[in-house]
Amino acid sequence: MNTAPAYPPHFFRRVDETEDRLFYSAPRLVAHIDDRAIAAIGRYLSETLPERGSILDLMSSWRSHLPAEVSKERVIGLGLNEVEMRENPQLGSHIVHDLNADPRLPIQDETFEAAIVTVSVQYVTSPVEVFSEVRRTLAVGSRFHVIYSNRMFPTKAVAVWQALDDRRRGQLIASYFSASGGWEDLRADDISPGHGSDPVYVVSARKSGEV
Repeated sequence: MNTAPAYPPHFFRRVDETEDRLFYSAPRLVAHIDDRAIAAIGRYLSETLPERGSILDLMSSWRSHLPAEVSKERVIGLGLNEVEMRENPQLGSHIVHDLNADPRLPIQDETFEAAIVTVSVQYVTSPVEVFSEVRRTLAVGSRFHVIYSNRMFPTKAVAVWQALDDRRRGQLIASYFSASGGWEDLRADDISPGHGSDPVYVVSARKSGEV
């Protein structure tokens, strides 16, 4: 039974509450973190992603920062901007879907062997529902990697994220796993490349066989 406390509604309010599909309607073909941070993400994923099986790139855009050895046929992107995902050379296919308008993923149960979300979790307004849905789409034993930094669009990041420092943001993500239920082997990793670069952190957990 899930005993995690409910979050106050104001945690997930934003300065700009207009529909996300409007905010993200124009493609942004820019990198949101620096090259050293991107390389650190690639190294981490190279060490942690399974050798086979499908990968969900959640809240995807024009770059996925996956290691070069991952075949694009394995990767399905889900995001808001069609143009950005078409420009992404690492996606084998993609789905346009607004998670904040509808947290339910239009994907069958146990489709993926891994899921990632990269520097975007701060924009999710129904994180427990989204984490539950990601769990549903993963095979048992598969891991969900939530990668974050300190970069954001401040008008679209939820209030609780903006109120916390990087360490406590990791604790917040861990609480999403706990509140959604059915996860095990929770890990927190600092993969920051060092001074002068954007910080990068990962909170991840593996889908358990029980809810």
